[in-house]
Amino acid sequence: MPKIDETVIGFAVYEDATEYVGISEVALPEISSITEEISGAGIGGKVESVILGAIEAMTTTLNFRTVTKNAIKLHEPRNHQLDLRAAQQQHDTTRGVAEVARVKHVLTLKPKKLNPGKIATASAAEVSGEYATSYYATYIDGEKVLEIDPLNYIYYVNGRDYLADVRKALGK
Repeated sequence: MPKIDETVIGFAVYEDATEYVGISEVALPEISSITEEISGAGIGGKVESVILGAIEAMTTTLNFRTVTKNAIKLHEPRNHQLDLRAAQQQHDTTRGVAEVARVKHVLTLKPKKLNPGKIATASAAEVSGEYATSYYATYIDGEKVLEIDPLNYIYYVNGRDYLADVRKALGK
């Protein structure tokens, strides 16, 4: 049954079972593979090789409308584990109805930067925080589809851990 992804209906962010009310948006971490340019005997030029499971440092950004205690709490210099839950609307083209998909992102973050924003009458302060992200997983309708954990040599996508053989080779 074909489905068309349409929009995020709403989302909530939690830490320690406490909801962080006031977040206007979250920029999830970009997953960018580390590459190495190779050349040499038997190669007619240069080739960019993607190193299996090796990624560049990940960063997450949270934007708040105003300065809040939660925005300040996230700047405590320690690891924070956030649970971001989204309700995403899909259109079922066979039945002609809207459905809701449950998407959960689990992140381990450490604060890098706090921008307390601006102060102006009748406007948002545009507060933001930037966070080093050491762990990132995504679940869709309860099924894990992505897990990136460079500290534990895990690069899991759609049911396969691409670094399992690397951990085995390293005796981990």
